Amino acid sequence: MGTAVSLDLADDLPADTLRGLADDTFRWLREVDARFTTYRDDSEVRRVDRGELSLSGASADLRAVLARCADLWGDTDGYFDVYATGRLDPSGYVKGWSVQVASDRLVAAGAARHCLNAGGDVRVRGHSSSGRPWRIGVRHPWDGSATCLVLAGTDLAVATSGVYERGNHVLDPRRGEPARGLRSVTVVGPDLGVADAYATAAVAMGVAGIGWLDRLPGHRHAVVTDDGRLLRSTSLPLVD
Repeated sequence: MGTAVSLDLADDLPADTLRGLADDTFRWLREVDARFTTYRDDSEVRRVDRGELSLSGASADLRAVLARCADLWGDTDGYFDVYATGRLDPSGYVKGWSVQVASDRLVAAGAARHCLNAGGDVRVRGHSSSGRPWRIGVRHPWDGSATCLVLAGTDLAVATSGVYERGNHVLDPRRGEPARGLRSVTVVGPDLGVADAYATAAVAMGVAGIGWLDRLPGHRHAVVTDDGRLLRSTSLPLVD
Protein backbone atom coordinates (compact mmCIF):
# COMPACT_ATOMS: atom_id res chain seq x y z
CA MET A 1 0.00 0.00 0.00
CA GLY A 2 3.04 2.23 0.00
CA THR A 3 2.52 3.28 3.61
CA ALA A 4 3.24 2.24 7.19
CA VAL A 5 0.58 0.21 8.99
CA SER A 6 0.32 -0.09 12.78
CA LEU A 7 -1.92 -2.22 14.97
CA ASP A 8 -2.57 -1.73 18.68
CA LEU A 9 -4.46 -4.58 20.36
CA ALA A 10 -5.76 -3.58 23.80
CA ASP A 11 -7.74 -6.67 24.83
CA ASP A 12 -6.44 -8.73 27.73
CA LEU A 13 -5.80 -11.89 25.72
CA PRO A 14 -2.93 -14.41 25.80
CA ALA A 15 0.21 -13.23 24.03
CA ASP A 16 0.06 -16.08 21.52
CA THR A 17 -3.53 -15.16 20.65
CA LEU A 18 -2.63 -11.52 20.14
CA ARG A 19 0.37 -12.48 18.01
CA GLY A 20 -1.82 -14.72 15.87
CA LEU A 21 -4.42 -11.98 15.41
CA ALA A 22 -1.71 -9.53 14.38
CA ASP A 23 -0.23 -12.03 11.92
CA ASP A 24 -3.66 -12.67 10.39
CA THR A 25 -4.28 -8.93 10.06
CA PHE A 26 -1.02 -8.20 8.27
CA ARG A 27 -1.40 -11.30 6.11
CA TRP A 28 -4.76 -9.97 4.93
CA LEU A 29 -3.35 -6.51 4.20
CA ARG A 30 -0.46 -8.01 2.21
CA GLU A 31 -2.97 -10.07 0.23
CA VAL A 32 -4.99 -6.95 -0.57
CA ASP A 33 -1.84 -5.10 -1.58
CA ALA A 34 -0.76 -7.86 -3.95
CA ARG A 35 -4.20 -8.03 -5.56
CA PHE A 36 -5.00 -4.34 -5.89
CA THR A 37 -1.67 -2.55 -6.30
CA THR A 38 -1.31 -0.47 -9.45
CA TYR A 39 2.49 -0.57 -9.16
CA ARG A 40 2.91 -4.22 -10.19
CA ASP A 41 2.00 -5.45 -13.65
CA ASP A 42 1.06 -8.89 -12.34
CA SER A 43 -1.55 -7.65 -9.84
CA GLU A 44 -5.13 -8.68 -10.41
CA VAL A 45 -6.36 -5.13 -10.85
CA ARG A 46 -3.73 -4.39 -13.52
CA ARG A 47 -4.58 -7.62 -15.39
CA VAL A 48 -8.28 -6.68 -15.40
CA ASP A 49 -7.39 -3.16 -16.58
CA ARG A 50 -5.41 -4.55 -19.53
CA GLY A 51 -8.18 -6.98 -20.46
CA GLU A 52 -6.06 -10.03 -19.68
CA LEU A 53 -8.48 -11.13 -16.96
CA SER A 54 -12.24 -10.87 -17.33
CA LEU A 55 -14.25 -9.42 -14.48
CA SER A 56 -16.20 -12.66 -14.27
CA GLY A 57 -12.92 -14.51 -13.78
CA ALA A 58 -11.65 -12.11 -11.12
CA SER A 59 -11.74 -12.75 -7.39
CA ALA A 60 -14.91 -12.16 -5.38
CA ASP A 61 -13.12 -9.37 -3.48
CA LEU A 62 -12.23 -7.48 -6.64
CA ARG A 63 -15.74 -7.82 -8.04
CA ALA A 64 -17.25 -6.63 -4.75
CA VAL A 65 -14.88 -3.65 -4.57
CA LEU A 66 -15.63 -2.52 -8.11
CA ALA A 67 -19.38 -2.88 -7.53
CA ARG A 68 -19.11 -0.70 -4.43
CA CYS A 69 -16.96 1.82 -6.30
CA ALA A 70 -19.67 2.05 -8.96
CA ASP A 71 -22.19 2.91 -6.22
CA LEU A 72 -19.80 5.52 -4.82
CA TRP A 73 -19.41 7.06 -8.28
CA GLY A 74 -23.14 7.72 -8.22
CA ASP A 75 -23.16 8.88 -4.59
CA THR A 76 -20.45 11.48 -5.34
CA ASP A 77 -21.88 12.72 -8.64
CA GLY A 78 -18.97 11.15 -10.48
CA TYR A 79 -16.18 12.74 -8.43
CA PHE A 80 -15.07 9.40 -7.04
CA ASP A 81 -14.03 7.75 -10.27
CA VAL A 82 -11.80 4.67 -10.43
CA TYR A 83 -10.94 5.63 -14.03
CA ALA A 84 -10.02 9.26 -13.25
CA THR A 85 -6.40 8.62 -14.26
CA GLY A 86 -7.39 6.81 -17.46
CA ARG A 87 -6.81 3.34 -16.08
CA LEU A 88 -8.50 1.25 -13.41
CA ASP A 89 -7.39 2.39 -9.96
CA PRO A 90 -9.73 1.77 -6.99
CA SER A 91 -7.04 2.78 -4.47
CA GLY A 92 -9.19 5.60 -3.09
CA TYR A 93 -11.54 2.98 -1.65
CA VAL A 94 -9.40 -0.12 -1.24
CA LYS A 95 -7.13 1.01 1.60
CA GLY A 96 -10.01 2.07 3.83
CA TRP A 97 -12.04 -0.99 2.85
CA SER A 98 -9.20 -3.39 3.67
CA VAL A 99 -8.67 -1.82 7.10
CA GLN A 100 -12.41 -1.92 7.79
CA VAL A 101 -12.52 -5.63 6.88
CA ALA A 102 -9.49 -6.30 9.10
CA SER A 103 -11.12 -4.47 12.00
CA ASP A 104 -14.38 -6.38 11.56
CA ARG A 105 -12.42 -9.65 11.58
CA LEU A 106 -10.66 -8.68 14.81
CA VAL A 107 -13.99 -7.96 16.49
CA ALA A 108 -15.35 -11.31 15.30
CA ALA A 109 -12.26 -13.03 16.74
CA GLY A 110 -12.80 -11.47 20.17
CA ALA A 111 -10.44 -8.49 19.89
CA ALA A 112 -13.01 -5.73 20.32
CA ARG A 113 -10.50 -3.12 21.55
CA HIS A 114 -8.01 -2.09 18.91
CA CYS A 115 -6.62 0.68 16.74
CA LEU A 116 -5.56 -0.10 13.16
CA ASN A 117 -3.85 2.73 11.29
CA ALA A 118 -2.83 2.51 7.62
CA GLY A 119 -1.16 5.77 6.70
CA GLY A 120 -3.81 7.99 8.26
CA ASP A 121 -6.81 5.77 7.52
CA VAL A 122 -7.71 4.72 11.06
CA ARG A 123 -10.29 2.35 12.55
CA VAL A 124 -10.69 2.29 16.34
CA ARG A 125 -12.93 0.05 18.44
CA GLY A 126 -13.54 0.00 22.20
CA HIS A 127 -11.14 1.62 24.64
CA SER A 128 -7.36 1.83 24.60
CA SER A 129 -5.20 -0.08 27.08
CA SER A 130 -5.44 2.94 29.42
CA GLY A 131 -9.20 2.47 29.59
CA ARG A 132 -9.78 5.77 27.81
CA PRO A 133 -11.13 6.44 24.32
CA TRP A 134 -8.56 6.20 21.53
CA ARG A 135 -6.93 9.43 20.39
CA ILE A 136 -6.40 9.99 16.67
CA GLY A 137 -4.18 12.79 15.46
CA VAL A 138 -4.92 14.38 12.09
CA ARG A 139 -1.67 15.40 10.44
CA HIS A 140 -1.00 19.07 9.89
CA PRO A 141 -0.90 19.48 6.09
CA TRP A 142 2.16 21.75 6.15
CA ASP A 143 4.08 20.28 9.10
CA GLY A 144 4.49 16.50 9.11
CA SER A 145 5.63 16.55 12.75
CA ALA A 146 2.46 18.27 14.01
CA THR A 147 -1.29 17.68 14.15
CA CYS A 148 -4.03 20.13 13.25
CA LEU A 149 -6.72 18.22 15.18
CA VAL A 150 -6.91 15.36 17.66
CA LEU A 151 -10.05 13.23 17.70
CA ALA A 152 -11.23 10.84 20.41
CA GLY A 153 -13.68 7.96 20.33
CA THR A 154 -14.44 4.29 20.90
CA ASP A 155 -15.96 3.47 17.51
CA LEU A 156 -14.63 5.69 14.74
CA ALA A 157 -13.56 5.30 11.12
CA VAL A 158 -11.31 8.23 10.19
CA ALA A 159 -10.00 8.72 6.64
CA THR A 160 -7.82 11.56 5.42
CA SER A 161 -7.04 12.45 1.82
CA GLY A 162 -4.65 15.24 0.97
CA VAL A 163 -2.02 16.58 -1.39
CA TYR A 164 0.72 17.23 1.15
CA GLU A 165 2.76 14.05 0.50
CA ARG A 166 2.30 13.17 -3.18
CA GLY A 167 1.47 16.61 -4.52
CA ASN A 168 -1.71 17.24 -6.51
CA HIS A 169 -2.23 13.55 -7.33
CA VAL A 170 -6.05 13.61 -6.94
CA LEU A 171 -7.63 14.42 -10.29
CA ASP A 172 -10.83 16.29 -10.97
CA PRO A 173 -12.41 13.67 -13.27
CA ARG A 174 -14.54 16.28 -15.05
CA ARG A 175 -11.59 18.40 -16.13
CA GLY A 176 -8.93 15.69 -16.19
CA GLU A 177 -6.63 17.97 -14.23
CA PRO A 178 -5.22 17.93 -10.67
CA ALA A 179 -7.79 19.08 -8.14
CA ARG A 180 -7.06 22.33 -6.32
CA GLY A 181 -8.56 24.26 -3.44
CA LEU A 182 -8.37 21.73 -0.59
CA ARG A 183 -5.10 20.78 1.03
CA SER A 184 -6.53 18.09 3.30
CA VAL A 185 -9.91 16.44 3.89
CA THR A 186 -10.72 14.20 6.85
CA VAL A 187 -14.00 12.29 6.96
CA VAL A 188 -15.33 10.48 10.04
CA GLY A 189 -18.07 7.89 9.66
CA PRO A 190 -19.12 4.30 10.43
CA ASP A 191 -17.31 2.60 7.52
CA LEU A 192 -13.69 3.35 6.65
CA GLY A 193 -13.89 2.38 2.98
CA VAL A 194 -16.77 4.77 2.39
CA ALA A 195 -15.09 7.51 4.44
CA ASP A 196 -11.93 7.05 2.37
CA ALA A 197 -13.85 7.40 -0.90
CA TYR A 198 -15.76 10.44 0.35
CA ALA A 199 -12.54 12.16 1.42
CA THR A 200 -11.02 11.52 -2.01
CA ALA A 201 -14.15 12.78 -3.76
CA ALA A 202 -14.20 15.97 -1.71
CA VAL A 203 -10.57 16.73 -2.61
CA ALA A 204 -11.47 16.16 -6.29
CA MET A 205 -14.36 18.63 -5.99
CA GLY A 206 -12.11 21.39 -4.71
CA VAL A 207 -13.73 24.17 -2.67
CA ALA A 208 -17.18 22.94 -3.75
CA GLY A 209 -16.43 19.81 -1.71
CA ILE A 210 -16.91 21.76 1.51
CA GLY A 211 -20.61 22.33 0.87
CA TRP A 212 -21.01 18.74 -0.31
CA LEU A 213 -19.50 17.45 2.93
CA ASP A 214 -21.82 19.70 4.95
CA ARG A 215 -24.80 17.96 3.34
CA LEU A 216 -23.45 14.44 3.71
CA PRO A 217 -25.64 12.45 6.13
CA GLY A 218 -24.07 10.31 8.84
CA HIS A 219 -20.56 11.72 8.43
CA ARG A 220 -18.48 14.50 9.94
CA HIS A 221 -15.46 16.22 8.47
CA ALA A 222 -12.52 18.58 8.82
CA VAL A 223 -11.10 20.45 5.84
CA VAL A 224 -7.93 22.48 5.42
CA THR A 225 -8.03 24.74 2.37
CA ASP A 226 -5.08 25.67 0.19
CA ASP A 227 -5.11 29.13 1.78
CA GLY A 228 -4.84 27.70 5.29
CA ARG A 229 -8.41 27.80 6.61
CA LEU A 230 -9.58 24.98 8.90
CA LEU A 231 -13.28 24.21 8.54
CA ARG A 232 -15.00 21.39 10.41
CA SER A 233 -18.25 19.87 11.54
CA THR A 234 -19.34 21.24 14.93
CA SER A 235 -20.06 17.68 16.14
CA LEU A 236 -16.57 16.38 15.39
CA PRO A 237 -15.34 14.44 18.49
CA LEU A 238 -12.35 16.59 19.39
CA VAL A 239 -9.97 16.32 22.32
CA ASP A 240 -9.98 19.56 24.27
